[in-house]
Amino acid sequence: MTEAPAPTSATSTPVDVPPTELAQIHELARRSHAVIREHQAASGAYPASPTFSAYQGYSWYRDGAFIAEGISRWGDVTSANAFHTWAAQVLTDRAELVAALRSVRERGETPTHDQLLPCRFTLDGREGDDPWWNFQTDGYGTWLWALATHVTRHGLDPEPWRAGATLAVDYLAASWDLPCFDWWEEHDEHRHTSTLGAIYGGLRAAAGAGLLDDERTRIALATAGDVRALVLADGVTSGRAPGGAAHLAKWLGATAVDASLASCIVPFGLAAPGSELATATLDAISADLDVEGGVYRFRADVFFGGGRWPLLACFLGWNRAAVGDHAAALRHLRWAAAQADAVGELPEQVPGHLLAPDHRQEWIDRWGPVAQPLLWSHGMFLVLADELGLLPQER
Repeated sequence: MTEAPAPTSATSTPVDVPPTELAQIHELARRSHAVIREHQAASGAYPASPTFSAYQGYSWYRDGAFIAEGISRWGDVTSANAFHTWAAQVLTDRAELVAALRSVRERGETPTHDQLLPCRFTLDGREGDDPWWNFQTDGYGTWLWALATHVTRHGLDPEPWRAGATLAVDYLAASWDLPCFDWWEEHDEHRHTSTLGAIYGGLRAAAGAGLLDDERTRIALATAGDVRALVLADGVTSGRAPGGAAHLAKWLGATAVDASLASCIVPFGLAAPGSELATATLDAISADLDVEGGVYRFRADVFFGGGRWPLLACFLGWNRAAVGDHAAALRHLRWAAAQADAVGELPEQVPGHLLAPDHRQEWIDRWGPVAQPLLWSHGMFLVLADELGLLPQER
């Protein structure tokens, strides 16, 4: 399978949409930027959701990195810089923990959970006291990718973030092969393809953006090579794509797909856009998880009844746009935009066409209504709108 860097900038020719619809897209894009800026903490952290009980007061590396990508594409360099500075500081504050983990792995030992970094932190950079499904490595790879992409896009001096990026590489090199929770805080007994894709993409991006010294660049590229080899050996299956073509699997050894697998193509480049593996993976996701342009996480989802997620619609649209299928990409953007409420806030998921409607109330009873706004949804709307050339020129 051919390796290729995934596209990170908008199409040169804006997609043609009616003027009234274009104005609506522009309005939601401006609102998305405003929602993200309104809720960004003084520390630079992006809260996952300012009101949802389980997320309130916390910032995830994964969510924050994709939010920062949307903000970077919007052109708000100050906001994105602040997030990346927060993320780098969180890591440098834990340099001793990362060094200790490296020693544990060099001795051939398996680390305990208290020797690993969590996936989320309070807005002031602490671990927090609430229990969570914390060991997730994808966020650190995603952050490296978003940081490298931001630095490159805006021609920035990487020096302010170099120490944090170095620690992220050290951490991933010492932990990438360990089973961990996936994007959805589930199944820590498995090694997840989307997690490995994020690590691969982040390590390669950091190595090419001037963030690392020569030794860390060598480590990053060697580790990325190991990640890709493992996925190609154990993370490819067949049967879900039309025609039974080989596609990426939800986790190593699985046959199911997960919508997060789209990220393994764009933006992380584990499978080159347009390749047979990439095309079959996207087709499998569409066949299993796409209804009317909205995209489920996975078929067995019961979280809030298993609804469709605007941010995942934007991921699939981003991938379709990257290979020139702008009609398909626009279909996903339109669906995502239609999920905004009266004040222009996008939710985490929507209740129509639920996969497991009998499970919806139990989650409402536990945590309250679905997260809205979810800042990751707004960040991904900005990404896809930019990819289609549909962000307003004046902003």
